[in-house]
Amino acid sequence: MKQPTPFSHLPVSDFLESIAQKLQAKNRLILQAEPGAGKSTAVPWFLVKNLDLQGKKIIMLEPRRLAASSLAHYLSHVFNEKVGETVGYQIKNERRVSSKTRLEIVTEGVLTARIQKDPELKDVGLLIFDEFHERSLHADFGLALSKEIMQVYNESLKVLVMSATLDTHKLSDFLDKAPVIKCPGRCYPVTVAHLKSPIASLDFRDWRIALLKLVLQASQATDGDVLVFLPGQREILRLSEDLTDEFTKTRQSHSTIVTPLYGQLKPEQQKAALQIDKQKRQKIILATNIAETSLTIPNISAVVDSGLAKNSIYDVTSGMTRLLTQRISKASAEQRMGRAGRLQAGHCYRLWTETQQKNMPDYLPEAILHNDLTQLRLNLAQWGIKQSDDMQWLTQPPSTHLDAA
Repeated sequence: MKQPTPFSHLPVSDFLESIAQKLQAKNRLILQAEPGAGKSTAVPWFLVKNLDLQGKKIIMLEPRRLAASSLAHYLSHVFNEKVGETVGYQIKNERRVSSKTRLEIVTEGVLTARIQKDPELKDVGLLIFDEFHERSLHADFGLALSKEIMQVYNESLKVLVMSATLDTHKLSDFLDKAPVIKCPGRCYPVTVAHLKSPIASLDFRDWRIALLKLVLQASQATDGDVLVFLPGQREILRLSEDLTDEFTKTRQSHSTIVTPLYGQLKPEQQKAALQIDKQKRQKIILATNIAETSLTIPNISAVVDSGLAKNSIYDVTSGMTRLLTQRISKASAEQRMGRAGRLQAGHCYRLWTETQQKNMPDYLPEAILHNDLTQLRLNLAQWGIKQSDDMQWLTQPPSTHLDAA
């Protein structure tokens, strides 16, 4: 009979032994785990305790700084330790590790810099790429570097790629026929409501009032907290003003609090959004796509989704990068909806129609296809690569973008 663990209640717990066994035998593994499976917490915790890495450490990559530090704090709590002991982290301008650290959670740029300094990764036994479906430029480059390291410098290095939604066949082929484990998620029923009439404009002024109405509707329909997805900081601040005015008029300000959550906030402000309000007020959390994955946000029972996100798009003709507001993919919409059903049955209110939902792309293009590749070109030069064809890529970077870089 299995002994209960801190993660026994999560779906991924039934797959942990198989994950460790396949990594031990094959060195390469892909874990496709649906939202709510517990991959970002239970998997690294189990591997620290059970995977034989001959004294070497595990490095886990997270796309965002807030997720990296939050996971490190949470897992340190599970180990009943302080951050920087068994579990540590490194993000931009902040590192909390020690000689005891066996799991270091880092952001993707940190890994790239570390590989450039130490191509053999002498003290690393396992690299975990978490939330790989986001396909950031650093993640793609990091995976390409990792493959070269396994082939040339460190054959014993293990790589685990974890994602909620992904083309596992293509990734498995890239990683030399790596085995794939598919794990179901844990999501309570979520009722989804769409608009009756479409809003074609992406201009905030044209959908601001409609979104405000949805947020107020969600707030009144649930006793839990409400998570609102917005494209960026500007929209968050403006909607925060609207909601604060509305709650002041209706005398709800004593029972409701509006909390922002985006990347430019100070760490203490970000952490405030991730905690249940001590005065037991209902929280309206206004977030960018920073809240789509990895973060555990307690007490969410309703999601309001604008269906928009800001993306950096590089124009190779002008050599300029623009930050554009764009519609999200079906995969992102599913991720956001799932936030309402992590801990209980919930509701999701979408600022688009069912017809618009059907016309959404399944996934958005990888960052390597539409980003400025100047930094990548510099990194390749530092690695000793003159032509991108000299390196194996999951998605080949466009030659026109590399030439411009």
